[in-house]
Amino acid sequence: MIITKNHSEMEPLITPNGIKTWKLYDSENAQVVHLQLEKGESLKPHITAVDVFFYVLEGKGSVLVGEEKIQVTAGTLVESPKDIVHCLYNDGDTPFRVLVNKVPRPAATGK
Repeated sequence: MIITKNHSEMEPLITPNGIKTWKLYDSENAQVVHLQLEKGESLKPHITAVDVFFYVLEGKGSVLVGEEKIQVTAGTLVESPKDIVHCLYNDGDTPFRVLVNKVPRPAATGK
């Protein structure tokens, strides 16, 4: 059976900081979350115990990995190795939509 999900047909999950997210895929092997940052929004810098890669779907923003911060636009993939601080920022005037992919899925909390 083919399983499909479309974020536009799902209710967003709102983080404690007010960021809209949609959990598109969640298995023991990986997790994929669609994240939407509005103008001026950002995640708090944080560290994950698994590798993360970000794929920019729409908009313009910045990605911090370790001590490097770069500007990114739609179509860009950014790798963030485990145990390194990372963060996303919307520096543009339109929504900044990103797929956040965690491999393997974090075991303890699903974050």
